Amino acid sequence: MAARTEGIVKAYGTGETRVLALDDVSVDIERGRFTAIMGPSGSGKSTLMHCLAGLDTVTSGRIWVGETEITGLKDKKLTRLRRDSIGFIFQAFNLLPTLNALENITLPMDIAGRKPDKEWLDRVVSTVGLGERLKHRPSQLSGGQQQRVAVARALAARPAIIFGDEPTGNLDSRAGAEVLGFLRRSVDELGQTIVMVTHDPVAAAYADRIVFLADGRIVDEMREPTADRVLDRMRGFDAQGRTS
Repeated sequence: MAARTEGIVKAYGTGETRVLALDDVSVDIERGRFTAIMGPSGSGKSTLMHCLAGLDTVTSGRIWVGETEITGLKDKKLTRLRRDSIGFIFQAFNLLPTLNALENITLPMDIAGRKPDKEWLDRVVSTVGLGERLKHRPSQLSGGQQQRVAVARALAARPAIIFGDEPTGNLDSRAGAEVLGFLRRSVDELGQTIVMVTHDPVAAAYADRIVFLADGRIVDEMREPTADRVLDRMRGFDAQGRTS
């Protein structure tokens, strides 16, 4: 497994004001696979991703990334693990405007004092189709191209797992499809492990597996999803919400 949780709880507040964002969640993230996390607004999907990635702490339960348990890990070791083993793709591209595309891609490794593996870097750049744009700054790139730079940045350090938080949320449908295609190819051709939070059935259909959350609990999962099947399942959540 690339990551897993065991009975994690994330609570906010105390007493009568206590709210459970995650309620006894146990999930395995398979290595070399594309997993999507879906659910209604407020279901806990982003909280689960942030806890899995070591960006947030849990109230109780245990989390592993690879063989390393990250619950209770000291800040310095957790920072090193995130830097060396985890990649991130956010809805906001988070590119530095003064750096060109290549410099943005290699920035995390530059900060860590590591030299990129040129062969791997060339392969990543080829996979995301940025070969002709490496000298361009973000302002000279379209939204889809900027997000492809962000995808390449996440892939370039060869992390054990990449987390994407609505990575196509700021893109039009065509650019979004391009980025999702690159994520799919990075799993199929580069052996990457990806976990993506999304509300979009079309985006989720690129995944191998979808984990559905509602009210902080895992309530269902789907293998080999299609957009129509995902949409039907999400409509089921809406109907339950109206009758509850």
